[in-house]
Amino acid sequence: MQTVAQALENLERITNEPLFVELGKRFADAGFELSLVGGPVRDAFLGRKAPDLDFTTNAKPDEILAVLKPFVDAHWDIGREFGTIGARVGNDQIEITTYRSDKYDPESRKPEVAFGSDLNEDLFRRDFTINSLALRLPEKTFVDPFNGLRDLLGGTIRTPGKPEDSFSDDPLRMMRAARFASQLGFEIEPETFEAMTAMASRIEIISAERVQAEFVKLMLGKHPRLGLTALVDSGIAEIVLPELPALRLEVDEHHHHKDVYEHTLTVVEQAIGYEAKYELEPDFTLRFAALLHDCGKPATRRLEPGGGVSFHQHDLVGSRIAKKRMQALKFDNDTTK
Repeated sequence: MQTVAQALENLERITNEPLFVELGKRFADAGFELSLVGGPVRDAFLGRKAPDLDFTTNAKPDEILAVLKPFVDAHWDIGREFGTIGARVGNDQIEITTYRSDKYDPESRKPEVAFGSDLNEDLFRRDFTINSLALRLPEKTFVDPFNGLRDLLGGTIRTPGKPEDSFSDDPLRMMRAARFASQLGFEIEPETFEAMTAMASRIEIISAERVQAEFVKLMLGKHPRLGLTALVDSGIAEIVLPELPALRLEVDEHHHHKDVYEHTLTVVEQAIGYEAKYELEPDFTLRFAALLHDCGKPATRRLEPGGGVSFHQHDLVGSRIAKKRMQALKFDNDTTK
């Protein structure tokens, strides 16, 4: 983690890039506000460059297009109904979204899109305080109304408002909390985690495809144990990956001092160690295979005479269980094989 001074220097360097300077000037000249927001600002404090460049503005989609068209190499409006216009400038891909103040149907994660006029209101609707950071352009004013910098420096995942309201609006945010724990090595603050636990069943309204996408990101993080533990301890894993918490009840015959659950998390970490040893990129298939390698043990556990425990053919049973779970999560056939 960088110091505040280093992070602000990094932000200053980023915003001196011609793209940022030009965008800020063009929107200001047209009478609109523009801010770099979310991930790019967060990652500047973490000492890295974000893969995506996200901006927010009080301009409406048609007004965004009018400002961008003379300047960009290509543009698209597939997210227009949500206020988002995408564009490509050289090698950079950007998204600019109108300020939002969404309202959610309790039975759906799809918002009723309402455009807003205030940056702070837009930041309040975001998932976590560490993503509720902005940098106004072209004046380069840092905006942090919900103490996201404090949480970023403290390694804490917290919602801008009441976590119950945030997770009720969009239950996928509960999995995002676990995903950020995995990616950043951060701790989910107690009140936020309590809300995840109390509202775990809300994850059932989320599509399998969206759950899969968050889970893959979690598994590819630097600290998947933290994310997996959050899913298990909150009860969310009982819904999206019940094979994992089921392992807590079993004792591995080769590791009597560890249950199969702890042994499994250790094997995942060992797999990550092999990636580093052989200079491989993070490999979801390898990591998920490590996670499910003993998932057949609960179904095959037998007590033997003399107090021993056996798991005959747990590998074959586990293979069927893994295939069924991956199909439920809508993985493609090649990954499943």
